[in-house]
Amino acid sequence: MSPAARRTTVLVGDRRIALTNTDKVLYPATGTTKGRVIEYYERVAPWMIPHVKDRPVTRKRWANGVDGTVFFEKNLPGSAPDWVGHHTIAHKEHDTEYPIVDDLPTLVWMAQQAALELHVPQWRFGPRGAQQHPDRLVLDLDPGEGVGLAECVEVALAAREILHGMGLDPYPVTSGSKGIHLYAALDGRATTTQVSDVAHELARALEQDLPDLVLSSMSRAERRGKVFVDWSQNNGNKTTIAPYSLRGRDRPTVAAPRTWRELEERGFAQLEFEEVLDRLEAHGDLLHPVASASLAVGRTDQGHWDSDQTQRANEAEQPARDRLAVYRAKRDATRTPEPVPEGAPTVRRDGTLTFVIQEHHATRDHYDFRLEHEGVLVSWALPKGEPTDPGKNHLAVQTEDHPLEYGAFEGTIPQAEYGGGTVTIWDDGTYELEKWREGEEVIVTLHGRTNGARRLALLHTRGRGRGRGSAGDEKNWLIHRTKDQPDRLADGGGGADVGRTSRPATATAADRRRIERAAPAATPPGERRAMLASPVHGEPRLDPSEWAFEMKWDGVRALATVRDGQVTLRSRNDNDLTVQYPELQELGERAGVDGVFDGEVVAVDDHGRPSFGLLQDRMGLTRARDVEAARRRTPVRLLLFDVLEADGHDLTRLGYDARREALVTVVDPGGAIDVPPAFEGDLEHAVAASRDRGLEGVVAKKRSSRYAEGRRSEAWVKVKHHATQEVVVGGWRPGRGRRAGGVGSLLLGIPGPDGLEYVGRVGTGFSDRDLDEIGALLGKVERKTSPFVDVPRPDARDAHWVTPRRVGEVAFAEWTTDGRLRQPSWRGWRQDKDPEDVVRES
Repeated sequence: MSPAARRTTVLVGDRRIALTNTDKVLYPATGTTKGRVIEYYERVAPWMIPHVKDRPVTRKRWANGVDGTVFFEKNLPGSAPDWVGHHTIAHKEHDTEYPIVDDLPTLVWMAQQAALELHVPQWRFGPRGAQQHPDRLVLDLDPGEGVGLAECVEVALAAREILHGMGLDPYPVTSGSKGIHLYAALDGRATTTQVSDVAHELARALEQDLPDLVLSSMSRAERRGKVFVDWSQNNGNKTTIAPYSLRGRDRPTVAAPRTWRELEERGFAQLEFEEVLDRLEAHGDLLHPVASASLAVGRTDQGHWDSDQTQRANEAEQPARDRLAVYRAKRDATRTPEPVPEGAPTVRRDGTLTFVIQEHHATRDHYDFRLEHEGVLVSWALPKGEPTDPGKNHLAVQTEDHPLEYGAFEGTIPQAEYGGGTVTIWDDGTYELEKWREGEEVIVTLHGRTNGARRLALLHTRGRGRGRGSAGDEKNWLIHRTKDQPDRLADGGGGADVGRTSRPATATAADRRRIERAAPAATPPGERRAMLASPVHGEPRLDPSEWAFEMKWDGVRALATVRDGQVTLRSRNDNDLTVQYPELQELGERAGVDGVFDGEVVAVDDHGRPSFGLLQDRMGLTRARDVEAARRRTPVRLLLFDVLEADGHDLTRLGYDARREALVTVVDPGGAIDVPPAFEGDLEHAVAASRDRGLEGVVAKKRSSRYAEGRRSEAWVKVKHHATQEVVVGGWRPGRGRRAGGVGSLLLGIPGPDGLEYVGRVGTGFSDRDLDEIGALLGKVERKTSPFVDVPRPDARDAHWVTPRRVGEVAFAEWTTDGRLRQPSWRGWRQDKDPEDVVRES
């Protein structure tokens, strides 16, 4: 075929482009041709161009396909059409004329050049070709030999928490190669050197937090088995693969924006170009907030770039600064439970100065340290918490000022919102101000209600050997615990012995004094709610000095209230369990004081192991004769592991260790009541001991954590040996053979954002008696329509639908890639749970 026959001229926009060799295969593994590459870039252009607009583009070209030679090209070739935009960068020894991609024809022209990969820096050209400050920060998570995408995900989740603490909102992008990129929009005020320094510090912090997994240095010899956090991508001379660019690898993978939820899904992998196009058509650009923010940096209404001088002048013309403007801009009062006041802040007239330290439970814990100053809470994020050793400083990243009302805030911020996660108050109180040098140094003495008095200093990192300039380093401080300290007040911590203690049945005066540091209880017992643990994958790295480890008991959660020797039991979903378990009235004698206790009702088998299957015999009974008969067959015990209230004092604001101390002080174990000790050792040995004893797993609890009533918190995490899942029953299918005429299998779901999501069906683990009882129960709640968002046609073919009110539990092998339970087996009903309590466990 002649060259002329292989050349086609097409009209792209208002430009004519000659396309050649469109049938040449550039990706032999998939047969992807140059024509398909051009088509991809043409289709992806509306979403890609905002990310590369006004940036110098470096190209990697594979003229003969990815198996051939790659050509690295910076200069705009002389053969380029004259309508391709460009700017020149002067180097010491030469000038480089870089193309910029501001329109569809330029992107198609690059694809015609077989420029599969397009790389850009984190800064843009100004209207006259001047290099602007960077408008985004990028971290490149690059896995070394022996690790892969799963480890990159772990590091990405850790980095997200630090970035959130810095006031940045990161977005993940699978690189199309091996790793993950994290993008965060910047305000354009910091230089490339300053941003690069901050990124380097962030990488070091990740390396300190995850020393066995993260590497922050450039040494290639050390990368085996670790994820290199490449902070240098923020250098003004470095480039990163552009979002939506193809990669020159065996298959046509793409640098593709992802959701944080995707990162934790089973089977998470790089995406190819056809998948990316489908996702864009369905969901749009997930990275659009970064592009839109960066395009807005420094622009006036006329679309020109302002200089820093002009911006400062504009600010000078504004009225007195509203210190809460940034806070309000980041929050939508209709979507977050956080206080979002409309008025300007006011200074407290009585001169009282308050502080609060809030623990933010998201993927990783961090703390927010806030000091009342000039009518607002001046705030810092503490990735590693408040220091306790005067010899060790911790990083403190200043964030936006918060309203005074935030000092009382506890709640869950929706994941889709800024700072999504659960916030609890770790300590609060008043403080004495010793020194406040704006932007330089703050010295205070805190008087905390939980952790007592201590003297702290906040020191700006500027000029402290870190090599940063002043403008870009405004957020980074160090928090220091001074050597000279005030006398400690009674606090909620301490290394309490959590083993079982023997004590008289009535608390002594000394015992009572030990819990009087708590506030008076004001919450009625009937309004108390259990704190919930979060599931984790594998065995997390948890320091035994900061975490306690308890065995996980396979039973029914119960809050037990003791009043004048009488015991009331309530389940997690507020059902009264008192009449079901009359033998647990013994707690009224075993507790030396009135109180509210948290524990698990269990039935044990012949080997002394809790058995959820046995406990089914006791669940749901209300008639005295039935309860007594079941009690003789299947006795139960109450295993206590926490206390919310004791002797009129509210203990929920104390730390875990303090509550355990109170629990073993006021309860005398024996008979049907026990206070199992926490495990002495690390998590690895706790998990091994639990497995050896045939138990369900381990619950790890942060020693400093308060009792977060009614919330699922990552201050408590559960590690299970076997996969179990609570499920909502939404229908059943008739049985065959021996089961003909009755229930053969149950159709199961888990509540999701759009409704009840179908997760499969279970047909094993039932006895004939179970199926008869299930049929009778479900017959009372039949309905005509499916309660699920979507059910595969084969499973829906002969289904009987029911109103999804009942919760059960299954054991299963694993989750399939399409979100179904593999090999589920029925364990029984969970009458202590409501459908809205059910979450995906694994």
